[in-house]
Amino acid sequence: MIHETIVTTAACDGRPHIAPMGARYEGERVVLSPFRPSTTLDNIVASRAAVLNFTTDVRIFAGCVTHCATDWPTVRASRVASVRLAESLAHAELELDEMRDDAQRPVLFMKCVHRENHAPFAGFNRAQSAVVEGAILVSRLFMLPADKVDREMAYLQIAIDKTAGDNERTAWGWLVAAIARHRANLEAAGGAPATVAHH
Repeated sequence: MIHETIVTTAACDGRPHIAPMGARYEGERVVLSPFRPSTTLDNIVASRAAVLNFTTDVRIFAGCVTHCATDWPTVRASRVASVRLAESLAHAELELDEMRDDAQRPVLFMKCVHRENHAPFAGFNRAQSAVVEGAILVSRLFMLPADKVDREMAYLQIAIDKTAGDNERTAWGWLVAAIARHRANLEAAGGAPATVAHH
């Protein structure tokens, strides 16, 4: 099972980095597998620390993958050399326990050394899930056929229309705009037209 989270890390100079990332659990350890090149990977190797942030503010997922908004407030973590989101439901502070290097996608085994809860979880919202799915699609535009993206976005739009609040509508707008930009750039570069699958 992969859980979609926000991973925060800090560079050696303290500069925060925020990235949506799937996390797996193997026993007591959290497993992260970032693709190279990765600022998250570089920061974890240097600091041996990261923080998993649990949030329902899906603007963060969408903002990071579309580069529409990346400057979310952070505060210093309690026990590790990292930062956490200032506004999250909960967070888990991690230390690097083992790294299995790979040219494309290293595997990082992290042990949790501290947890904090900050706010109650209000329940599941379909629009929030739709934004997370949409953010994953946007992060893979370079490898997915255009018609597949269109079909999935059309289906996800139903949940947005029926259950979204202001945050979800804002995030969804960023994703839709990012897809349009990607296709316009493809056409401008003489690549596949927007209606044709691009591999």
